[in-house]
Amino acid sequence: MAGLTPALLTTALSQRCPGAVVAKLDIGEIEDGTNRRASVQLSYSEGVGPASVFIKVHGRPLHRLALLALRAWATEAQLASSGAERPVEHPESYAAAIDPRRLASIVVMDDVTTYDGRPNDGITPLSVAEVRDGLDGLARLHAAYWDRPLPANLGFLKPWRLTKTWALVSGANLANGIRKLRASPAAASLPRDATIRSLEFQFRESALRAASGPQTVLHGDAHPANTYALPGDRTGFLDWQLARTGHWSHDVGYFIAGSLDVEDRRRHERELIAYYLERLASGGVTAPAFDDAWTHYRATPAYGLATWLHTLSAGTFQPYATSLATIRRYGAAYDDLDTARLSS
Repeated sequence: MAGLTPALLTTALSQRCPGAVVAKLDIGEIEDGTNRRASVQLSYSEGVGPASVFIKVHGRPLHRLALLALRAWATEAQLASSGAERPVEHPESYAAAIDPRRLASIVVMDDVTTYDGRPNDGITPLSVAEVRDGLDGLARLHAAYWDRPLPANLGFLKPWRLTKTWALVSGANLANGIRKLRASPAAASLPRDATIRSLEFQFRESALRAASGPQTVLHGDAHPANTYALPGDRTGFLDWQLARTGHWSHDVGYFIAGSLDVEDRRRHERELIAYYLERLASGGVTAPAFDDAWTHYRATPAYGLATWLHTLSAGTFQPYATSLATIRRYGAAYDDLDTARLSS
């Protein structure tokens, strides 16, 4: 955040706030995860602008290399610059920039706390009503791009490919993640049928599943720590750096199983899948049949569980407590939905 200046932010705000001249900025607490991010308070010498903005910049070199390997280091900045429709609650952008030589990027966006938004911490589960609203938003996003060629301004979005070349690195990370999990208070979260070998295979298989069937634009990383709450049980989506194209179930399964308390998920997941399909149909899409949708949904916890074991292994992408809480939810879903049998 060292390069932030009043002049830079004046330029960033100019399109949405013409005439606003930033005189002073005050950078809040910097969160250092996959990217660095902070709320920045602003005061003005001329014109009118937001009291604060939220800024994301590239993270430490190791994190940038990880995102480069996923072809995702610049995705959020590209998306913010594209002007493409995202018919789901999300922070609107003021400006974004990319420096390919340094794998560096910056996005200046709305600070959702200025309109009563509350970023979720990933530890506390979302309510059923909040998940229901989030599914409504995801259905609108998916319907807007369902099974049709992408517009030119979204041509940078691609499906996520996980080839066998990932196997050795993935297996080693999963082994380390499982070792850390077994030494943690959440040791019982690891399903009995989830071995290093099976999870590594299922993790790569999830990419094949996501690349099959009707393709659409996905948020790509819809876990609860990437959401925020608004009054009236409304849910918005943050952190679009893993946006991609793929199968609707990738977003929906990852969001439901990762966000709900285990008992709430068990009681409500069927009705939530049915609700998503209903909202998808209301967007002009021929929605999948429920039985087919349910089978796809049951396969998704393998991706969530493996992803968060990778996250726990790395140790620097998410807080330790967030990783354990999220693994507990995906591990329970993996068992409940008999995911091992569907992903083998």
